[in-house]
Amino acid sequence: MKSHQQSSTNWKPFQAIAAGLLLAASAQVSASVTNPQIGQLLWSEEFNGASLNAAVWTPYDGNGCQINLCGYGNAELEYYSPNNLSIVNVPFETGTRALAIKAQNQTVGSNVFTSGKVDTKGKVQVQYGMIEVRLSTPAVGNGLWPAAWLLGVSPQTWPRNGEIDMMEMGHKASSRTAAGSPPANNYVGSNVITWQQAACVPGNESCAASTAWQTRSWYAASMPLVNRFVTYRLYWTESEMRFTVVDNGVERNMYDAPLPVNSTALQAPFYLLLNMAVGGNFTDAATPGQVTAPLPATMYVDYVRVYQLDGKGTVKLGNQTVPEVGKFGVFTDNTVVNNKLVAGTSSDIFLWNGASSGAGNTAPYEGSNVIAWNYTAPGQWFGGGVQSRQARDLTNFRNGTMKFRIKIPANVSFNIGIGDTYTNQNWVSFPANTTAYGLVRNGDWAIATVPVSTLIGPAVALQSILDIFMISSNANALPASAFQFAIDDIVWDSGTTTTTPPLASGPTAVTQTSSTTLQFTTTTGSWADVHYTVNNGAQQNVRMRLDGSTNTYSAGGLKIGDVVRYTFTYWDTARNYAVDTAQQSYTMK
Repeated sequence: MKSHQQSSTNWKPFQAIAAGLLLAASAQVSASVTNPQIGQLLWSEEFNGASLNAAVWTPYDGNGCQINLCGYGNAELEYYSPNNLSIVNVPFETGTRALAIKAQNQTVGSNVFTSGKVDTKGKVQVQYGMIEVRLSTPAVGNGLWPAAWLLGVSPQTWPRNGEIDMMEMGHKASSRTAAGSPPANNYVGSNVITWQQAACVPGNESCAASTAWQTRSWYAASMPLVNRFVTYRLYWTESEMRFTVVDNGVERNMYDAPLPVNSTALQAPFYLLLNMAVGGNFTDAATPGQVTAPLPATMYVDYVRVYQLDGKGTVKLGNQTVPEVGKFGVFTDNTVVNNKLVAGTSSDIFLWNGASSGAGNTAPYEGSNVIAWNYTAPGQWFGGGVQSRQARDLTNFRNGTMKFRIKIPANVSFNIGIGDTYTNQNWVSFPANTTAYGLVRNGDWAIATVPVSTLIGPAVALQSILDIFMISSNANALPASAFQFAIDDIVWDSGTTTTTPPLASGPTAVTQTSSTTLQFTTTTGSWADVHYTVNNGAQQNVRMRLDGSTNTYSAGGLKIGDVVRYTFTYWDTARNYAVDTAQQSYTMK
């Protein structure tokens, strides 16, 4: 299954287990999401323009087969076409413009239905805050599946990247029974899907755990949710999530209690998706002939807004993968580097074969952390690695080296590898009792230095690295006895000396465009971030929108008298490093 295309589907063999874990943990209720303090508007899409904003939204064009995922992993029956997306005046609410997503009977290749789907991947990503979507659905009948949802930006495969479904309609009749079997047009649900070890059972090899399974996660309206606007909200912090529906001015919870954030995937940034599928295994329409929903049908999205929640919330615009420079630490404590991964925060350490290896007790080479394993099953393979939670651009290291410390018996053969987000891998060999890449094989701590040009081989894409360090046994020379081994101080070195970038005034400016909006501008020709606070509140860090050589970002929700303090970080193309500007302030007038 592909992480960036999969939506929520019920996997019955495991969901009772996953739901039990969730319910046991949901007894803790946080005042943060149940009594939220909503702050300033961080970002919004009002859909008031003449057409879809291509700088924010990417339309889908296909049925999934173009990415080897026909039906987008859900056996959907439609072909998503950009022609089914438009910005229109809403026919049932005067003065409102909205994104219209139309589903219709239309044959494209093997599909007899078309519909629309958009996402903000690589353009807008959200982390925490209160996300609000005001939308209207058509009569879903049997077969229509409208949804507003989010997927984690992590390059890890679904469900490790996480999925947050703010609203879905069109459920199977069997999914509505716990709510008293309300009509499909009156029933809307929410869901969160993550990878959980407890969900790794036969029939669910993806280990996807759905919180909605056998758990109240819905709202059953007294009147159909058809051709009228309803507001859906997600209150999201690093520890809890709360889903609500605002119907006719009354806010109601979807889940009985806030969900605990029990996966690090849910603490990472997510991008937004809006779509209306036709058929599929979420619905009772497995074939075109089973679709009874009246067509054509239109889903209207009035707006998407993101607010601060108790001072938390970040929205970043544009591609967030910035090239690393100088020295990049993969696993190190004391070595001076320009940037580094931190296990459990920005990277994960995986041991691939628990049947052959477990935790070791080798002391660190430096600092207080070490990757130490104990190999206990002679004749079996071993392996593991460090995986970044975000793709890393290491193109500046093409002519550099990757250095690591290792303590391993001299008679053990092993390989060191790297992998990109496109599934390309390459490995270099360290034969037993042989000095390779400067590694002295005496069983004590020693250092190896591998040229990056050798490490990546002919196919690995340095601009999008995910598995940033891997180690495995040699398949042709598996260990014949038990041993311990440890790895430490893994550092990529570009070979280029970098200095601390100076503070600069830079080509930057702010302009008050209304009584509530302040626009930040830079003309650097490359990426730029703005960092700002309002009245000494929580700092917001936002990737600005780049058009030509100009970066812009508009901060809304301000008022007269607010003091905005700000700095910029931008990429200096002439000097090939990032520059921080001095702090400035502006008082709203």
